[in-house]
Amino acid sequence: MANINPVLILSVGGSLALVLLLVGVVLTYRSSRSLVDERLEKYLGEEDLARLEEERKAERRQREGALDRQLARTSWWEGISRDLARADLRLKPMEYIWVRVGLTIGGAVLGYAIGGGSLLFTLTGLVLGFYGLGIFVKMRQRQRLNRFNSQLPDMLNLMVNGLRAGYSTLQALEAVSREMPPPISTEFQRVVREVQIGIPLEQALDNLLRRIPSDDLDLVITAINIQREVGGNLADILETISATIRDRVRLKGEIRVLTSQVRFSGTALAVMPILLFFIIYRMNPHYMGQLIHPDNPAAKPLGYCIIGTGLILIVIGYVVMNKISDIEV
Repeated sequence: MANINPVLILSVGGSLALVLLLVGVVLTYRSSRSLVDERLEKYLGEEDLARLEEERKAERRQREGALDRQLARTSWWEGISRDLARADLRLKPMEYIWVRVGLTIGGAVLGYAIGGGSLLFTLTGLVLGFYGLGIFVKMRQRQRLNRFNSQLPDMLNLMVNGLRAGYSTLQALEAVSREMPPPISTEFQRVVREVQIGIPLEQALDNLLRRIPSDDLDLVITAINIQREVGGNLADILETISATIRDRVRLKGEIRVLTSQVRFSGTALAVMPILLFFIIYRMNPHYMGQLIHPDNPAAKPLGYCIIGTGLILIVIGYVVMNKISDIEV
């Protein structure tokens, strides 16, 4: 039977113990609160208990709201809120921060366990854990934006039919929110709700554009705002815009198919050297470790220069291949 690395056992056991400790603290806190409620129930009625619980919730929301208001004044906090809204993630900025901290710690522990206590693996896990959630949010934003743009021509056709049937602009937008699938229906539901609570339509559409940074949507919103100011046949304008957007979507799809090989090659060539480095390092730490901890201490800066040069060349190659495949339409 192969010897099991004691560092791996301690790392996994320590992580499991930390998780169990957190779960135990939460359960203990909840059970103690329920015990207090049971004791209060002997002396208070259900209405008093309900009022007490509402006061607790209001106090908690007030504390959280005060902290959010203080942090919301910073551009960093506003950027997190905007990114979460664009990715359609039902997370508060503070929850996002806590999840990111947890993933960073978890990635470092996992890298430490996999690498057998290696500092290189630990730092790699820490970096991947820290940036992993941000990369996931960016991917969600890009996927949601692509789905929105692909649904935009059908949305314009529905809106044109509604306008020609005698609907107002707001009624046509409301029909879009009912008939179209997500994400376009979700976004226009928010627009309709904002108008219903008293926000001007122009401001509601500007809020939509901040959540969905689409050039095609910007063109549609500009047409709607100009028509509301100077008049004109909005149905004909939107029909022309719809035909233009359809041609652009079709052309983008063809370009994406033709450049898929370049994009895949760029990703594969960027990931493969890094992946092979860690695989070989895990199989033979002494061989690859010469770049980090050489037998001759005087050669240590040379190893770091080799690693740094390799990473720089990988990044340059990835950026260049992405620029080649990124064709503006």
